[in-house]
Amino acid sequence: MMHLSTPDVPITVTDLIRAGLLELGDGCQIHPSAVFLPADMLGTIRPIALGDRVAVGAFTVVHGGTSIGRDTRIGHRATVGEPEYGYAVRRVYQGAGAPTTIGSGVVLRAGATVYAGASVGDDTTIGHNTLLRTNVKVGSASQLAANLTVERGCAIGDGVRCSPGSHLTADTVVKDRAFIGAGVRTINDKELIWRDPDNEQPLLPPSFAYGCKVGSGAVILAGVNVGEHALVGAGSVVTKDVRSRAIVYGVPATQHGEVTL
Repeated sequence: MMHLSTPDVPITVTDLIRAGLLELGDGCQIHPSAVFLPADMLGTIRPIALGDRVAVGAFTVVHGGTSIGRDTRIGHRATVGEPEYGYAVRRVYQGAGAPTTIGSGVVLRAGATVYAGASVGDDTTIGHNTLLRTNVKVGSASQLAANLTVERGCAIGDGVRCSPGSHLTADTVVKDRAFIGAGVRTINDKELIWRDPDNEQPLLPPSFAYGCKVGSGAVILAGVNVGEHALVGAGSVVTKDVRSRAIVYGVPATQHGEVTL
């Protein structure tokens, strides 16, 4: 049995398909405990579409508006298309769903959560218990490892590698072929003011240019741009822009050479 809204109202796959709420491609493998929720918290119903040979694991929840490309594997206890609800980043979310796109050949590992409005490109892997918040965009052939937090509005390019345990703050941009080490922390608020409309300043997310590499445990402060092919040493605290091909490390990080290609 599949569930349309709550465990008390079981709906079979056939019923969902007949109602036009679920489209299944050929060769899909759906665990019997998977849950489909076409309606968001405001009552808006959006169909769910799965391409050919999609596999959905046990106790996974797929929300309305989700489209999953062919040959994609969704692990056990994953959540896809979750509507945002409550206060976050200076606004209150009302639980509205949105189109959520998972490309072809994607691996979404057990426990991963992808919020509504996010998109994941073809052949990308999202690791165990990794969180992609509302409107996150991830390109193709990227590797996002386990236990990452990627906050609202982040844009991650193609061929990016993010190692376990890192945090990308809201609206951070990571360009193609960048490498983010384990336990990297990013900051977008210079004033550290929370929920005070009389004093809030514009948020300034950092950015990571094409091909840059950031070592494990580094902290990248608000508004900092790490340039193309730059190298940031492990454990560094980066307080100002890093120019292209520069090698920086230390607390605060300073330049100690250039990358040669």
